[in-house]
Amino acid sequence: MPSLADLKVKIFADGADLDAIRALRANPVIKGFTTNPTLMRAAGIDDYETFSKQVIDVVEGAPLSLEVFADDLDEMVAQARVIAGWGENVFVKIPVTNTKGESCAPIIKRLSGEGVQVNVTAVFSLEQVQTVTDALNSDVAANVSVFAGRIADTGVDPVPHMRESVKIVGAKPKAELIWASPRELLNLFHADQAGCQIITVTADILKKLALIGKDLDAYSLETVEMFRRDAVSAQYSIKTS
Repeated sequence: MPSLADLKVKIFADGADLDAIRALRANPVIKGFTTNPTLMRAAGIDDYETFSKQVIDVVEGAPLSLEVFADDLDEMVAQARVIAGWGENVFVKIPVTNTKGESCAPIIKRLSGEGVQVNVTAVFSLEQVQTVTDALNSDVAANVSVFAGRIADTGVDPVPHMRESVKIVGAKPKAELIWASPRELLNLFHADQAGCQIITVTADILKKLALIGKDLDAYSLETVEMFRRDAVSAQYSIKTS
């Protein structure tokens, strides 16, 4: 049976609930944190900077990725420099392109060259992985977030794709590949098998960590009990005579 202890891949919690982040910081399984403007908006956050600084305090030095939201490349650089100054543990999320499809590789190179720890996000193709990796400073820590879950949504098996991405990113010794947008708990093991250093995990999947290695016969019985309990609670009936 699979075991959480067997995994080498680091689990980073992805979310924007401050209380949940605080609770997860006490969990030794969680090695880092990520968030983004979409998650913040869904959580009702209306002050980006204040919330981000609260998260920085809560994670107490654990790696934390915070994202720029400008679309102009020069403004991205300005935002990234400010965000990077909020904490030594902060990685600044830079999209692989802006909304016009313009590559962010030039500003990734500039920021990484300045010592900013970047997390290049929304990466999909191997060509993008290569371009991003080429832009990174070998002496500065960085993350490359490949959206494996969304790749799987297109009908493509992400595991071979991620294995190849691991090889590409490996050219920069301080860069780590993130399996982003997982769709199920099994993706933790997929990410580990592919050699990814990190996987970002959302709250719905984190809730399932306790199921790893669960006895399947016991799980089967619990499922049958659930069906029976719900039917009784709903007071369903079928006339049999």
